[in-house]
Amino acid sequence: MPHDHAHDHHHPHDHNHPQDHLQSHLHDPDAAAELQVLTAQFIDGFVQAADKMSWLRLAGVPLEKPGTDGGPSLKLVDVKLTTEWQVGSAAPSFGSQELSYLPFPGEMIEGRTNMDLVYVSLKEKQLHDIRRFLAERHAG
Repeated sequence: MPHDHAHDHHHPHDHNHPQDHLQSHLHDPDAAAELQVLTAQFIDGFVQAADKMSWLRLAGVPLEKPGTDGGPSLKLVDVKLTTEWQVGSAAPSFGSQELSYLPFPGEMIEGRTNMDLVYVSLKEKQLHDIRRFLAERHAG
């Protein structure tokens, strides 16, 4: 099953190609494709792992992160998996306030699983997309 990351923002634009957003952050299309495969394998491995905490430790996922602006450190408390099913496309229509909407036929509908690492402290909560973690590890 293909994997993609969730957008933290909502805006009307064409969502026909969910990888475009990722590729805009990675200037090399081959690196974006490789990151997509790494992410899919990481999520599949986590889901199948009998000991999820050991899986995270072996993968090098930090269990704590520094707080914002010198605040208290954040602790990893949840791994959030979401599956989204894109059932259509909406894009701005030329000369209209309405979006052009194209529902997909059944064979074009694909699911995408996303993973966020949820860190909390007494003062804040942060969600970290697993793609960022993997991109940083893969680059360095």
